[in-house]
Amino acid sequence: MKILGLLSMIAVAACLASRGASASESGALRAQPATNVQTFTATGVVRELKADDRTVVIKHEPIPNYMDAMTMPFKVKEPGELAGLRTGDTIRFCLKVTDTESWIERISRTGKTSSEESKPTSAPAAEVRTAKPRHPLLDYPFTNELGQAVRLGDFRGQALAITFFFTRCPIPDYCPRLSKNFEEASQKLIAMTGGPTNWHFLSVTFDPDTDSPSVLRAYGERYQYNPKHWSFLTGPVEKINELASASDVKFESASGFINHNFRTLIIDAAGHLQMVFPTGGNLSDAIVAQIVKAAAVPSRPPGSNYGDAQPQQASLAR
Repeated sequence: MKILGLLSMIAVAACLASRGASASESGALRAQPATNVQTFTATGVVRELKADDRTVVIKHEPIPNYMDAMTMPFKVKEPGELAGLRTGDTIRFCLKVTDTESWIERISRTGKTSSEESKPTSAPAAEVRTAKPRHPLLDYPFTNELGQAVRLGDFRGQALAITFFFTRCPIPDYCPRLSKNFEEASQKLIAMTGGPTNWHFLSVTFDPDTDSPSVLRAYGERYQYNPKHWSFLTGPVEKINELASASDVKFESASGFINHNFRTLIIDAAGHLQMVFPTGGNLSDAIVAQIVKAAAVPSRPPGSNYGDAQPQQASLAR
């Protein structure tokens, strides 16, 4: 126990070498007001090294005072941080987190797992399905954060922004950034003089087993959501998978974390897919501009097939 305690102290000291901060309980370090950076020591196993030389997927142990054990991607600031690492390596590293981004550094190899232990165990990504003239999901009753049935087809005549997330995601530049985009964009639209009122945001959870309506409501309140203009949707796993596939969203579950690509869809008031943002990052101003444009599109006359979206981009709005 004394040796383990010493190793832990050395690891914490390494994370602090260039900062001179003091350690708090269980390896988590207090943020410094000047930089607003939190630093955590962590251990894990390398599961995958991405081709960009800046991303590594790690199956990590619980990070005290921050998050449970998961398998998830982490970014590095410099490609050299990952030099020499191989799939299956056991490592110790420092996780840095600010309000807007996260990265890891001071990665040290501590050993190697067996070949069987290092094999990925994630489920296959959701399959992209062929579009239909009118997607049946338009009429499916998903459930919102208030426990109410919500059908996508009910939003005829409104501009929609739709994205996918899960509430347990702790990394600020992943799901929290997507939700922050909607928070900032909705506030700007509401405050806009003479701005549109026929718009709505939909955040769809990848994690319906965890993200119940009450969990989604509490999450929405953290982002000061207005239920008149922003809903959080859940539903059966197979329907979430189908909706994600129709939106060209790919995701897979791995050891508690959900790996996924980014998609924010803008659908105009006539039901056409107007824009797809395929990245994360700060998109709030761009979302506002697209919603203003989408809300101004005249609705289709009664009896028309709402939702005939551009087939080359996605099939959700069909």
